[in-house]
Amino acid sequence: MYAIVDIETTGGHASANGITEIAVYIHDGTRVVKHFESLINPQQNIPRYITALTGIDNYMVQDAPAFDEIAETLFELLKDNIFIAHNVNFDYSFIKHQLKNEGYDLTTKKLCTVRLGRKIFPGLPSYSLGNLCRSLDIKIDNRHRADGDAKATVKLFELCIANGGQAHIDLMLKKTSSEQWLPLHLQKSDITKLPSAPGVYYFHDNKNKIVYVGKAINIKKRVSSHFTQNDPDKKRQNLVRTVHKVTCKECASELEAIVLESAEIKRLWPRYNKSQKQPVQKFGLYMFEDGRGYMRLAIDKKKKQLPALYNFNLLQEGLVLLKKMTEEFELNHKLCFLDKTPFAVTELELIDEPATYNHKVAKAVKALDEQLPTFAVIDNGIRENEKLCLLIERGSFWGMGYLPADISIRSSQELKDYLNPYTDNDYIRNSIYSFVEANPDKKFVL
Repeated sequence: MYAIVDIETTGGHASANGITEIAVYIHDGTRVVKHFESLINPQQNIPRYITALTGIDNYMVQDAPAFDEIAETLFELLKDNIFIAHNVNFDYSFIKHQLKNEGYDLTTKKLCTVRLGRKIFPGLPSYSLGNLCRSLDIKIDNRHRADGDAKATVKLFELCIANGGQAHIDLMLKKTSSEQWLPLHLQKSDITKLPSAPGVYYFHDNKNKIVYVGKAINIKKRVSSHFTQNDPDKKRQNLVRTVHKVTCKECASELEAIVLESAEIKRLWPRYNKSQKQPVQKFGLYMFEDGRGYMRLAIDKKKKQLPALYNFNLLQEGLVLLKKMTEEFELNHKLCFLDKTPFAVTELELIDEPATYNHKVAKAVKALDEQLPTFAVIDNGIRENEKLCLLIERGSFWGMGYLPADISIRSSQELKDYLNPYTDNDYIRNSIYSFVEANPDKKFVL
């Protein structure tokens, strides 16, 4: 038995919106055997643009039952039947979410008439309900109302069966099939061709723009997990509807995937990635000689053409480090710009001579250098004749790439000929330090 469903809602995602109307046709594969329809009071305001589309306004639903009043009836209608809808994951996500709020767990099989229509009637210009019905001469009464659209979906379903659709339906409903959970615009082949290996994957929209970047130990499994859960969250629902294509880049290890994902998020700034969108490093610790011969340390905005002694994401991070250096090596706060008030004459007399003071600065910088290690992480590559290499230079991530398997490691400068430079950030740096702590045998001090 099949439950052919259509709903109207107050918005596009289930977690913050309600259902305003529902229609269900119970079908035995030959004919309709039961019918249920009702307006529903969503207990929230219906936006004007929804009213303009559906004709359903706040006045129409004020005396309608709330969802909790029809939940039991609806659950009994759906629980033992195959759930069918046009773009099924939209309707199913709302109804499952609302039923769960009332204590009912809906776990039925699903069938999408968009995907079914593509298989049985290939090559049509559009598979939206209105356009598909127009192409197949199916009349829709009361378009954008639950009962009108559900009735049209019934006719579409019957036409699919009449054109040899049962074989496709049986395959789509198998447990091993991904048809029940795939996003509307993805094909099963898009998932099956993905490797079961570490790497980075990219979700593209209908204009081929990358809208999400993720990392995985197993790319195929991780990509599938995005779609197998009926998460009612707005971000997840919008992402699922947006995805038209998946591409990936295989990596040698999870560590390479972590670094590449972070770098790609910074480079592409995808719409649906929220984490790791911190600004790039903005400050550096610089040293210069003033007109009186004093070597001075200062925290300043990062300069492209001037190498810094150390880089910082936050100004406060740099100031804390510089203050520690002044305390440990007895450096002058005003010469380090920690105190920006003018020098008094008496203060100038108390400062060491330039040679003596500069010696203290040199010791402080040397101590900083010793605290900022340079080392390489060497791990297996994707192929036998290569090694993965990640370079930390003076405490910061320099770059990553592949080395010939038989190369002898001598210096960071030689490694750079094989590596691609990347922008350093806290996430990458901390990931590498955590990796070498757990895998000390893969760290090579340079």
